[in-house]
Amino acid sequence: MKKIIKLLSGSILITLILSAVVFVSNQNQNLKVYFFDVGQGDGILIRTPSHQNIVIDGGPDNSFIAKLGQALPFYDRTIDLMVLTHPHDDHLFGLVEVLKRYRVKQVLSTGVLHTTDAYLEWLSVIQDNKINFKTARAGQTFMFAEVSLRVIYPFNDLSQRPFDELNDSSVVTQLIYDQAKWLFMGDLEEAGEEEIMATSPVELKSNVLKVGHHGSETSSAEKFLRAVQASYAVISVGAENKFGHPSRRIIHRLERLGAQILRTDVLGDIVCISDGRQIWLK
Repeated sequence: MKKIIKLLSGSILITLILSAVVFVSNQNQNLKVYFFDVGQGDGILIRTPSHQNIVIDGGPDNSFIAKLGQALPFYDRTIDLMVLTHPHDDHLFGLVEVLKRYRVKQVLSTGVLHTTDAYLEWLSVIQDNKINFKTARAGQTFMFAEVSLRVIYPFNDLSQRPFDELNDSSVVTQLIYDQAKWLFMGDLEEAGEEEIMATSPVELKSNVLKVGHHGSETSSAEKFLRAVQASYAVISVGAENKFGHPSRRIIHRLERLGAQILRTDVLGDIVCISDGRQIWLK
């Protein structure tokens, strides 16, 4: 009898703990955007107030999967949307393991022609698991209850097209939660920025800018930065990387325009939290 009572007590305790976890989770109506420190690469998690998960890129190694596990509740194994901006390994590699360990509902990317081992494996896992693959094109909008993610670039269907410079094929998206906006640039360079300003009907002004190409001089033209008017400029970059990112010129440009610069090589993981009106840093 004592054994049964202990078992029942243990079950009740576990139920109460799980109920408390779910209750606390449900009380949190804030949006969270994680810019993970994955070294020289990009790895982003968006956790919506309704507890849907969007991943944008996955970094150059499997450190992203560990970061993801730390940020998400242990019981949440679903990625509602995975976005690959372009198939360079510093954006792609960690996403392969995410596909294997999480239930990914939908994938968004350009489908450009590329033949690295990591990219071919990523495509193969998507196909094997029959995951819905959306070819990115400007004008698409993905709705997540109170949050939307819209595609701003590219303007053309790039599937099966070869690119000498894959950065030029980067998927650019804007996240909108009420009055708060984030702009994710991938590694898009100045020519793409010019095309967006000349072609896109979308208002580029955003509170947070994920700076293009790790702060390289090939991106972040002053005219484009003036159009965005970001209060926060996040630079995802590896410490003492061989490319010299971020460029001092870009840093000075952002400072001159009044943006607060947030660097993963200096701050580690960067977390933006928003109630739809204000944005603050964790």
